[in-house]
Amino acid sequence: MSSSNRKPVHLAVYDTLADWETGHTTAYLARGGYEIRTVGASLAPVRSIGGLRIQPDVTLDDLRPEDSSLLILPGADLWDTSDDLAPFARKARKFLDADMPVAAICGGTAGLAREGLLDDRAHTSAVSFYLAATGYKGGERYVDTDAVTDGQLITAGPTEPVAFAREVFGLLGVYEGEVLDAWYRLFHDSDAEAYAVLEAAGQ
Repeated sequence: MSSSNRKPVHLAVYDTLADWETGHTTAYLARGGYEIRTVGASLAPVRSIGGLRIQPDVTLDDLRPEDSSLLILPGADLWDTSDDLAPFARKARKFLDADMPVAAICGGTAGLAREGLLDDRAHTSAVSFYLAATGYKGGERYVDTDAVTDGQLITAGPTEPVAFAREVFGLLGVYEGEVLDAWYRLFHDSDAEAYAVLEAAGQ
């Protein structure tokens, strides 16, 4: 699919957004031809945990799965301190019901757990007991690894932004095979040899 025919990737934004968790993902999706659009509960600006002021491009109510390539749910303190972000998890349900991808990291995984979306899907997060505290029923499907893709759902913990990006790129076909592996080794392991693979592939 040419970049001109790709639908945007939607990044959920909200106060206390963990701004380090999705930077690799959004930057290299943009370089791969995807438009990144931010989606908020309203069009009012939000502030990330690092104090960045972000103006949402679209409201959650106006976002339709058929208009998107992917919904990304970053972590945020608000996932664990209130129910304010529950509508984002409900939107994720609509995406998955429509067979559209969702990628959640850190607190976003807890939001999905509370919504029941991890009960029957392989997944990961920060640690198993973090999700267990939500009372969800998917504990047996928890995988102790850096990031997990199960169908159209990607999950990762807060210390794995590079693995999270790797899974997104693989699902969307941005990078594949040895190029995807080289990208991961470069940014996760500082592997200089991986740079040569990417350069040879024109990346």
